[in-house]
Amino acid sequence: MIRINQLKMPLGHDRAGLLEKAARVLRVPSGEIEKLTIVKQSVDARKKPDIWYSYVVDIGIRQAGLQKEEKLVRRLKDRNVSVRKETPYRLPEPGTNLMASRPVIIGTGPAGLFCGLMLARKGYMPILLERGEDVDARTDRVARFWETGQLNPSSNVQFGEGGAGTFSDGKLNTLVKDTSGRNREVLRILTEFGGDPSILYVNKPHIGTDILRQVVKTIRQELISLGCDVRFGSCLTGLEHRGGQLSGIWVEGPEGRYRLDCDALVLAPGHSARDTFRMLEQEGVPMEQKSFAIGVRIEHKQKLISQAQYGPFWDQLPPTDYKLACHLPNGRSAFTFCVCPGGQVVASASEPGQLVTNGMSYRSRDGENINGGFLVGVGPEDFQTFGADPLAGVRFQEQWERAAFQAGGGGFMAPAQRVEDFLAKRASQGPGEVRPTYQPGVTWTTLEDCLPDYVTDTLRGALPVLDRKLHGFAHPDGVLTGVETRSSSPVRIVRDETYQSNLRGLYPCGEGAGYAGGIVSAAVDGIRVAEAVARG
Repeated sequence: MIRINQLKMPLGHDRAGLLEKAARVLRVPSGEIEKLTIVKQSVDARKKPDIWYSYVVDIGIRQAGLQKEEKLVRRLKDRNVSVRKETPYRLPEPGTNLMASRPVIIGTGPAGLFCGLMLARKGYMPILLERGEDVDARTDRVARFWETGQLNPSSNVQFGEGGAGTFSDGKLNTLVKDTSGRNREVLRILTEFGGDPSILYVNKPHIGTDILRQVVKTIRQELISLGCDVRFGSCLTGLEHRGGQLSGIWVEGPEGRYRLDCDALVLAPGHSARDTFRMLEQEGVPMEQKSFAIGVRIEHKQKLISQAQYGPFWDQLPPTDYKLACHLPNGRSAFTFCVCPGGQVVASASEPGQLVTNGMSYRSRDGENINGGFLVGVGPEDFQTFGADPLAGVRFQEQWERAAFQAGGGGFMAPAQRVEDFLAKRASQGPGEVRPTYQPGVTWTTLEDCLPDYVTDTLRGALPVLDRKLHGFAHPDGVLTGVETRSSSPVRIVRDETYQSNLRGLYPCGEGAGYAGGIVSAAVDGIRVAEAVARG
């Protein structure tokens, strides 16, 4: 294949125009192009209002072998044209050691599902245990929670088939560099099970919460067809081990507590499995404190942000997002996270009396508002008053989640404040131009009691700085909804180069274990752990 970088096309172009442009670059008749594959598509808006689509494409020339392609590229002398040799990902062959029992996977988020799928496709038949409900029942449960404020602690936005990412924008971009092709393989598998093929090439792919739910369901059906056992309403409650080797686990299921023989346990519980963390601490499994971030969701009119990003042609382009960060004189940094164009702020609590927010978008991203996490990094130095043990960060989260619940007035109403009022340090009396999307609803108040002073001070200092980078970010009617505390796991379950804990047979995995930060990175970690389990 021949790869062309920086192939620019005007707004409103079609695929035929893209093919013609590629042919001109290669100086061949368009009829000689047998195949055109879009590798990457992005919007170049650096010189507004002169806006272009920029492509990376792979071209197949009719009856062209490698030598002919190399000769053509040498003749062109164009640094944006090269010969591309792509090797697709292949799961390594398993080892020769026989397992005494079927591998068990805790959690059916991206890490657990992809680990299970990879093992199943190599002939293993793992047992997958999920404390929450299947995705259909879970979706109904979450909808009732948003309507009524009635929380089920076992099945909610954090727990259930698909993991926390199921109720999100479904972002698929990642900073993980993986030369083995695992990143690409994750995206390919998502399209195999129903994701839009565009996620393979758009610059910032997202699958959408509505599509992701169906994808998750279809993967589970594939797992079952391959001989896997998927059990819902099943929570890990204990470990058995002898001589530093895992031998069994205890599970609380729909019909009571039972034991499973287990010498290979993939632990992918998600970042909100606080009871699991406490059980691991009691069992002596090494864990450590981990940095994460807390703050609020910030909400604007989508039109305002799209106009700021794209200028007069904003309505000819998909709803835009943003990525902003700044470092302030107080030594703290503020940044945006998990931005959801055309989305909504969602209630994401998993425990009574504690309030958590997140963001979610459907595939269409056609909502009136855009929201994003507006966060400040925190680390072990901030948890000192909560103890020196690995779970200090958990207790830190819980304190501010309880404070937010109280500030909202109960019933999972969220405390909210207009940007103008937040900057002026006064309580808000109601909304302005931007109507909050959070359900069950918001209580207009001040966010001062919902977050540490250094967090609110940092957010205040960051607003005008980030507004200079993205005009309108500090719009007076922007809505701040508190609190967001689950940006990533507050603990890391220690593992070595074999992906195992010092308790042999225990494989910490994914975001909850502290080794990922999003759908793709969690899925990639699931694949890595599957490779390790298969190696024995």
